[in-house]
Amino acid sequence: MIKKLMKSIREYKKDSILTPICVAVEVILETIIPLLMANLIDDGVYGGEMNLVYKIGLELILCAVLSLVFGVLSGNFAAKASSGFAKNLRKDLYYKVQDFSFINIDKFSTSSLVTRLTTDVTNVQNAFQMIIRIAVRTPLMLIISLFFAISISPKLSLVFLIIIPILAVGLFFILTRVHPIMKRVFRTYDDLNNVVEENVSAIRVVKSFVIEEKEKKKFGKVSKSIFDDFSKAEKILAFNSPLMQFAIYSCILAISWFGAQIIIQTGMTELTTGELMTMFTYSIQILSSLMLLSMVMVMIAISKSSAERIVEVLDTQSDIHDPKKPIMEVKDGSIEFRNVSFSYVKDKKKECLKNINLKIKSGETIGIIGGTGSGKSSLVNLIPRLYDVTEGELFVGGKNVKKYHLESLRNQVSCVLQKNVLFSGTITENIKWGDENATEEDVKRVCKLAQADEFVSQFPDGYNTYIEEGGTNVSGGQKQRLCIARALLKHPKILILDDSTSAVDTKTDSLIRKAFREEIPDTTKIIIAQRISSVEDCDKIIVMDKGRIDGIGTHEELLKKNKIYKEVYDSQTKGGDADEE
Repeated sequence: MIKKLMKSIREYKKDSILTPICVAVEVILETIIPLLMANLIDDGVYGGEMNLVYKIGLELILCAVLSLVFGVLSGNFAAKASSGFAKNLRKDLYYKVQDFSFINIDKFSTSSLVTRLTTDVTNVQNAFQMIIRIAVRTPLMLIISLFFAISISPKLSLVFLIIIPILAVGLFFILTRVHPIMKRVFRTYDDLNNVVEENVSAIRVVKSFVIEEKEKKKFGKVSKSIFDDFSKAEKILAFNSPLMQFAIYSCILAISWFGAQIIIQTGMTELTTGELMTMFTYSIQILSSLMLLSMVMVMIAISKSSAERIVEVLDTQSDIHDPKKPIMEVKDGSIEFRNVSFSYVKDKKKECLKNINLKIKSGETIGIIGGTGSGKSSLVNLIPRLYDVTEGELFVGGKNVKKYHLESLRNQVSCVLQKNVLFSGTITENIKWGDENATEEDVKRVCKLAQADEFVSQFPDGYNTYIEEGGTNVSGGQKQRLCIARALLKHPKILILDDSTSAVDTKTDSLIRKAFREEIPDTTKIIIAQRISSVEDCDKIIVMDKGRIDGIGTHEELLKKNKIYKEVYDSQTKGGDADEE
């Protein structure tokens, strides 16, 4: 796990190395200062040597200034290293998610990925900064201070051997109780983000059904769970400070008592006043180091859960990738399914497509209808390799889709999916997702084909109209037409419309299909629809039922020989009359 995370340091290795070096110099200088103070008191003040006082005073000032300089440098290097590490880690996570197949994305919820990219990365960043700075400072301070303390008075140093194990046991108890709680908290954060995301994205639905109170209770329940866990963790961590204070004051009292005894009994031959003062300083440094070390351990314990969640994403390998020698060009828009079966969970018993055999010529217009769950969307999602077939083979342009370079294949297969969204930005910027080098004329042309130019031109800012995140400031029909325009701008060999005209009226739907016939006759067009009127003029219509092809033919042929198609047609054209009969 650590090796995986450390790969994100990259260009910040220099800062990551310089930080502990500066910290080490700072610690050495800080631990030398008490020794100089002891010499100043014993040899300078008590000895009455003013020249020595001035000399040691200058040495103290020099050590203090250098310690300050190296402290500032270590802080700057640590800030740059940790911020850069976090930047690279977010980038690696984001790029990894971009490479995921739909199956990989289905594994992680959106809210969970957001938490990992934000809260979890921040926790790991803070832990990294503490590791390269505080985690270096505290052990060094502890070891060097303890070494000097023992060299001054081995007898007094026995106090540390009693206090340190007591403190260590207490800190260990605190850490082992806190880590499981913090691990649970981050899982709950996923739930909280999920509630917020659902509520904000569907706020219109929430208000239309007047269920604000229900949503508030749902949010309150998850929020209270986080509150309870954090409260429990903080109550345990609260023991850290009094335990530390108890250890420090107990140590000072013990050193004061036994140190005074030694001075009186030996007449300052075994321990001087200056050395006793130095022992006080070292005791505070030693125990403070232990306290800081406990804080580092707490932070590492908290970040360990975050690190595991981050590495889980980084370790996930996309099950869809380019072949060793990919084909870079799609010859035409022909499509062939050969004995294709598909399951989202790779389980033959749970196949949503079963033994599909289908040939589509380049330039044909194909309609697909069927009930909910019949496999319509699953069928078309296989064409651009959003998912891979479980069994059988799928050919586009005469080649197996698995032999294509993914980007080349997907550039030639434009999809307007059921859940297509618009992004924050202008209308032009949204449509240029199809081709960032397109001209304004190109944008207007595809908008005219998608019957979007009329309403876009009526906006005060026209094509510079700003679209809110998710396209919330345009209607469903307008959003669908803009998404169709965006797909057309790619000049694809295959165009897939997955129920993407459901929110437009029948007249507009008809005009869009007419524009397709006249303007892009060589593009293979696959139209999934619920309305018969949207597919009745297609070259072929495919009827799907329970993951199988129930019938293929023209509108007239299917009316005569396909029961499902005829039932759908009758229900849509006769409707109320059939019910009355």
